[in-house]
Amino acid sequence: MPKSPMRRKKDAGYTTPSERKTTAAALPSRWTAPVMVALFVIGLAWIVLWYIAGTDVPGMRDWGVWNLVIGFGFIFGGLMVATRWR
Repeated sequence: MPKSPMRRKKDAGYTTPSERKTTAAALPSRWTAPVMVALFVIGLAWIVLWYIAGTDVPGMRDWGVWNLVIGFGFIFGGLMVATRWR
């Protein structure tokens, strides 16, 4: 009895960038990395400024420990943007 033809499985190997089908929503913006770095630097600068001159800056003195929350908030925002960077 003859053997029936086998179905070929799709090769899950390497595909060139021109073969890939991507949408505009899947591609990250060219501003992703600069925004990520800026958020990291702003958060770090906020925390360092609060530790060094926190009592001399009028607004920072009133916020107290909330300055840490603000600084880490910027850093956390940078981490969230970092998940979109490829």
